Amino acid sequence: MPSDTADRLAIRALIENWALWRDARMWDRFRTVWHKDGEMWATWFQGSHEEFIRVSQEGYERGVRIMHMLGGMSIDIKGKRAIAQTKMTISQRAPVEGVICDVVCTGRFYDFLEKRRGKWGIVLRRLAYEKDRLDPVDPSADLKLDQALLAQFPEGYRHLAYLQTKIGYKVKRDMPGLDGPNLDALYAKGEAWLKGRRL
Repeated sequence: MPSDTADRLAIRALIENWALWRDARMWDRFRTVWHKDGEMWATWFQGSHEEFIRVSQEGYERGVRIMHMLGGMSIDIKGKRAIAQTKMTISQRAPVEGVICDVVCTGRFYDFLEKRRGKWGIVLRRLAYEKDRLDPVDPSADLKLDQALLAQFPEGYRHLAYLQTKIGYKVKRDMPGLDGPNLDALYAKGEAWLKGRRL
């Protein structure tokens, strides 16, 4: 068995717990997957994990429903640091132009992790958004999108951003996608992290 098997299992459990505990709103348990300085960067939020918890709670109380499903995972470990990439799907339901819709976005969690005092934790979670789609929950509904607004967002999360903008979030417009300079920059940041550089 490889010498880093225990570390890989711990990281995998941490990432799987992130998705379950976040979606189930088990915030005390959710906090345990982060280091104290851990940050979350998503389309609609960039900041500390504690602030992420707060705004997620507030959003839920307003009816925001965001769920996550996980797929395969790749973990690179170098000493006390790791980069984990996890295939994932974000699904969100909300009214769009008066029609209840589901948006589904497929991409990757890209996690910067560190082992401190024997415990792995997330220092930074970034995402790569690869493709998405938006569908009325009622397939017979007549949905018309504002094409000018839709075109303002990157292709990988265009419909997710449209929905999130319509419910009041300010969406970051330069998140990494399936390819391109923003993804290249994220990879370079990951390589630097594994070499011991600061974020």
